[in-house]
Amino acid sequence: MDSPATARPSWYRNPRILLAVVAVAVFLIDLAAKTTVVRHMDYGEKIHVLGPFSLYFVKNPGAAFSMATGYTWVLTLIAVGVVVWIVRMGSKLTSLPWALGLGLVLGGALGNLADRIFRAPGVFRGHVIDFFSVGDWFPVFNTADSAISVAAVLLVALTLFGRDPYEGFGEKRTRTDQPRTTDDNARTTGSEATDA
Repeated sequence: MDSPATARPSWYRNPRILLAVVAVAVFLIDLAAKTTVVRHMDYGEKIHVLGPFSLYFVKNPGAAFSMATGYTWVLTLIAVGVVVWIVRMGSKLTSLPWALGLGLVLGGALGNLADRIFRAPGVFRGHVIDFFSVGDWFPVFNTADSAISVAAVLLVALTLFGRDPYEGFGEKRTRTDQPRTTDDNARTTGSEATDA
């Protein structure tokens, strides 16, 4: 009979699979949300939802939260670099929390990158579809931006708490795993000589 650990789906045990699953899920959710907005809302239309929250269809030529407008092609190259870096890092990843965070970043980066490649006004210059508004005091954003923001908080927390991306989730080095010091080697050598 399988233990509870072995009975879990493989993505619970394989960070690389978890990273891929999260990235694909974020990308598909973002694509579906943007497609729905484009099909059912007019550009510039604003639909009040609740309190300060609204759906507001705008097109963003800049980075997340409408920053760095006018540098669309530069932002596209940066997004491509981020995707390549995460894919390379993910091939060696052994930490599930890091896999979750990087999967969120990868999915969000791919979502906005797809807009820059396939949407008007042209390849690598496309404007990103934004539609979440929380008031005039905050820039309009989308689901990809949200995923990247959540990932940033998670990855900063993992770094502050000393979680290594190349260590297994919940694993800690035991005393026997620690490398021997010179004093330990000397004591071991001395005891072996005494036994002889």
